[in-house]
Amino acid sequence: MRRRFFLGDRLLLLLSTTAALLVLLLIAGIFVVLVGHSRLAFQHLGLRFFVQHIWNPVTGEFGALPSLYGTLVTTLIALVLAVPLSLAVALLLAELAPPWLATPVSLAVELLAAIPSIIYGMWGLYVFAPYMAHHVEPWLQRTLGFLPLFQGPTHGIGFLTAGIILALMILPFMSAVMREVFQMVPAVVKEAGYGIGATTWEVTRGVILRYGIRGLLGAVFLGLGRALGETMAVTFVIGNEHRLSLSLFSPGTSITSTLANEFTEASEPVYLSALIELGLLLFLVSLVIQVLALLWLKRMERRMGAGP
Repeated sequence: MRRRFFLGDRLLLLLSTTAALLVLLLIAGIFVVLVGHSRLAFQHLGLRFFVQHIWNPVTGEFGALPSLYGTLVTTLIALVLAVPLSLAVALLLAELAPPWLATPVSLAVELLAAIPSIIYGMWGLYVFAPYMAHHVEPWLQRTLGFLPLFQGPTHGIGFLTAGIILALMILPFMSAVMREVFQMVPAVVKEAGYGIGATTWEVTRGVILRYGIRGLLGAVFLGLGRALGETMAVTFVIGNEHRLSLSLFSPGTSITSTLANEFTEASEPVYLSALIELGLLLFLVSLVIQVLALLWLKRMERRMGAGP
């Protein structure tokens, strides 16, 4: 019996280690393939590919700056809108709402997560973008038009609309994870806070958020990864123009929308290689953000007393 258990433990360790190594090999393989197929564009364009804003397949000039700018701007808008909303929804479902309200709202949130991204894109193009053009963007222009972010023509297609659509897409995932984190906080910990006379807000801020900080930040990073890699919904509403603009009303592009629109049309080797180099850039951006997020998470844990 002991020998059987010992062999079972070793087999489990072997399988777990193999699975972990396969994940690392897959990531390394993707990186190697992207580097190999983008070598021609790097030889032709060099480092100016990352800082040039011209994208002209006819003349063979390719610059990743507009796509990178659009990706970062739309992702930032999505996080600014989705993080506080997700936190509020999760707190409502886990701590404040009675069961008769929490159950249907939870089902609605799960249904939002199940909607395909192309449906978000079609709804954004035919319903949300006209509403933005006729109501939201003119109001923002009248109210905050002194800022460069809210100047220019209001077409309803651009960075702001794409960012809001992304926020709607990542909100269900983030709120679901945050709700599970709140529900995992031991009841005795919350009761101790109430027992010393703390209010609901004080228990939420000083006990629940501190206890679940790692899971909450993990939910934010999950939403961040979804926003960075989203393709179809952004392609419908961002405008797909290779341009740089401070105005959130202006049309633009992202790395994923550029790949979706132009990959099938890339007949020239340099053109195709430039698109693959865009994919490599997105891969590196995602990797850098994840590393910085882990470092920041460790710092937050030490600061809040949850880390070593």
